[in-house]
Amino acid sequence: MNMQSPPYIIWFEEVGIDDVGLVGGKNASLGEMIKHLEPLGVQVPNGFATTAGAYWAFMEENSLEAPVEEEISRFQKGDISLEEAGRSIRQMINKGVFPIPLAKKIRSAYSELSEQYETGDVDVAVRSSATAEDLPDASFAGQQETYLNIRGGDELVGICKKCFASLFTDRAISYREEKGFDHMKVALSIGIQKMIRADRACSGVIFTVDTESGFPNVVLINGSWGLGENIVQGTVNPDQFFVFKPFLSDEEKRPIIEKIRGSKELKMVYASDDGENKTKNLPTSIKERQSFVLEDEEILQLARWAADIEKHYGKPMDIEWVKEDSTDELYIVQARPETVHSQQVGGSFKTYSLHEDGALVLIRGLSIGNNIVHGIIKHVHDITDLTDLQPDHILVTEMTEPDWVPFLKNVAGIITDFGGRTCHAAIVSRELGISAVVGTGEGTKVLEEGQEVTLSSGEGEEGKIYEGKIEFDVNEVDLDNLPEPRTDIMLNLATPESAFKWWRLPVRGVGLARMEFIISQHIRIHPMALAHPGRVNNEDEFAKIRKLTKGYSDLEQYFVDKLSSGIAKIAASQHPDPVIVRTSDFKTNEYADLIGGNEFEPDEQNPMLGWRGASRYYSDGYRDGFALECRALKKVRAEIGLDNVIVMIPFCRTLTEARKVLEQMETFGLRRGENDLKIYMMCEIPSNYILTEEYAELFDGFSIGSNDLTQLILGVDRDSADLAYLFDENDPAVKKAIREVISRGHQAGIRIGFCGQAPSDDTDYAAFLVECGIDSISLNPDSVVNVIKKVCQAEQKPTT
Repeated sequence: MNMQSPPYIIWFEEVGIDDVGLVGGKNASLGEMIKHLEPLGVQVPNGFATTAGAYWAFMEENSLEAPVEEEISRFQKGDISLEEAGRSIRQMINKGVFPIPLAKKIRSAYSELSEQYETGDVDVAVRSSATAEDLPDASFAGQQETYLNIRGGDELVGICKKCFASLFTDRAISYREEKGFDHMKVALSIGIQKMIRADRACSGVIFTVDTESGFPNVVLINGSWGLGENIVQGTVNPDQFFVFKPFLSDEEKRPIIEKIRGSKELKMVYASDDGENKTKNLPTSIKERQSFVLEDEEILQLARWAADIEKHYGKPMDIEWVKEDSTDELYIVQARPETVHSQQVGGSFKTYSLHEDGALVLIRGLSIGNNIVHGIIKHVHDITDLTDLQPDHILVTEMTEPDWVPFLKNVAGIITDFGGRTCHAAIVSRELGISAVVGTGEGTKVLEEGQEVTLSSGEGEEGKIYEGKIEFDVNEVDLDNLPEPRTDIMLNLATPESAFKWWRLPVRGVGLARMEFIISQHIRIHPMALAHPGRVNNEDEFAKIRKLTKGYSDLEQYFVDKLSSGIAKIAASQHPDPVIVRTSDFKTNEYADLIGGNEFEPDEQNPMLGWRGASRYYSDGYRDGFALECRALKKVRAEIGLDNVIVMIPFCRTLTEARKVLEQMETFGLRRGENDLKIYMMCEIPSNYILTEEYAELFDGFSIGSNDLTQLILGVDRDSADLAYLFDENDPAVKKAIREVISRGHQAGIRIGFCGQAPSDDTDYAAFLVECGIDSISLNPDSVVNVIKKVCQAEQKPTT
């Protein structure tokens, strides 16, 4: 709206996104949503805002402009410190008096809002909104103060004065200095919004983009019991939900691709006394800690709203939500543009890899950013510990505070005990470009002052703190001006944590996703121990099972949920391109290492050639475990909707065995061709290529696994150090087999891919595969760019 003389008070419904100069980013966005998104079903509590004109009227009434400008000038000249300048200005403002017309307008609007909600003194949230806030190149989020559960006109007017003073917090002054904003041209608007009480409900934060990788096709929701300040401040480790955005409009799909239960030790509720403390933190119950804060339908509702908000604004968004505790209604209470990934441009990114395998991991948490740094541990309990920071300090604290921001710019990293991906420490770390690991649980207890460590947030979603100085490599991946090969270049992905990290790579899907990595790292329990827990006789093992599966009355469902979640994240990262998921291919000794595994696994002399792959799936000793694998795959394809998943069977020795496995899969709800399900076979045994045409009648495609194929053609144990010189994927016998499989497979009408390690290590091997006419080559992510270049060169030559 355009008004030559704007009023002191304006209702949210009267403003929109073009009115940031009048009412700041928060309030302009609330008005925008009420006008344009409430008709779509997005619920936003009503309220009003003081305008920039109200702020300047207050400053003029108290003759504050010149004194404030003088204090800022003294700070800029170095005559006084940041802390001294901020404290002096805030004291001036807090000693001021409200112009009578402004105070009357605030009281009158508050009374009207109370009438709207049919109550005497309505409880409101009072938020500060700088008039330069949330611009595309700057975010003032968290720099001014917010006050919750405010009631009554007198209390509201007093709080508004505190909001005006918070325009000059140390962190706000420092940020404006860094960004080049003129302090005397930034005003402050105050948003007064009906509070949504959540004492017995929950609240949280939503991002419409993956906060670490920038992957655009997911909605990330964090939630915790009570009011949402605990999530923003990083006081709790919240629940985390990922939803696949492209499927939100399809009512037949439930595209929740990940649910991680946070510990949620505290909840913020209304305080019952009439003193200064309007909220308080209470410990959560065991039931609350072990329960998700949202039902699946509520997760999907919030995700749909978030997608609608993002579509309206045309950019990734950072959103706050709350659930009302007496009606169970969901509300959106804030929305602002995301300010990290939305600002990134260019076709390059960095990847990191540690030199030392087996380095000691001291503690783990959620990785923030994408980096690896060395540093010295410094414990921080409060702001007084921030006076002697050095560039190599890695700060360890329970949680960061907004007032710390000016001190954090030059440290190497941040580690917190508490917090999720949307907490203050995470947001600040991203905006300042600092590596961080949050939500470690006990970093302040495990890490010692002065200890040298390596902080890694560059290995996927899990952040790790390693003991000592671990060397690492940095690889700049430049995607600009890459040629486009005819051959499909795909990825080999080991873990779901790394899936979103590689979404920018110009690949056409995943050629090999190994189910066993998800089982060993996320599930950790032998599937048969979950299907038959009564057969686990070791008390220690059974205790571990109960601890990992807490909250699950159905232990089989624990396996299905965890496995389907891991597969779904990988499949979502490449949708709609195909993602080939190999069913479990542990050897018996590896299965035995899983929790409860010893009860179900034989002791084999040569596990490499023993009871593995297809032979397990129809056997009495593992059939029930394979049923769980199939249930997870069916959930991903049919319920979540990611039907780009192709199932691949490993180590299939005979045609009879192949038929048995396919029959068993049908029994468990996976029928080849139904719902366009494709089933591939690993081609890694001599019988597979000897009977290429016969196997091609049973499967939709082959993927050549060169490690096992080389081992069995040459008769060399690939793990034998003494015979390592004989293990050679370039051996003529191996290459002849590969060439024949590709040629005969094509004649039989099926696709042939290659998922072995060789082309990732040797681009010439990729060229050989192209010459043979391979349909797809699956690679380690860090080798994609170089192999694409080599493949395009090879494609210029005729195939043989």
